[in-house]
Amino acid sequence: MAIRLPRIINSKKVPKGYFAVYVGENQKRFVIPVSFLNQPSFQDLLGMSQEEFGYSHPTGGLTIPCNEDTFLEVTSRL
Repeated sequence: MAIRLPRIINSKKVPKGYFAVYVGENQKRFVIPVSFLNQPSFQDLLGMSQEEFGYSHPTGGLTIPCNEDTFLEVTSRL
């Protein structure tokens, strides 16, 4: 029997096929599927991240500079 993972998960470990991002003022950690990288709306968020942080992210992971509600709204459509 296969176990289905939700599209966005909170986990200390990052399963294969997923990566961690940090979102919002409190830097909440989300683990999301790499398939999001191909989506234009997620690429817009990545562009915002690159403009604000360049390639040096303070948390050591990818930081998305938007509030959690916006992030969840965008990713819920993917």
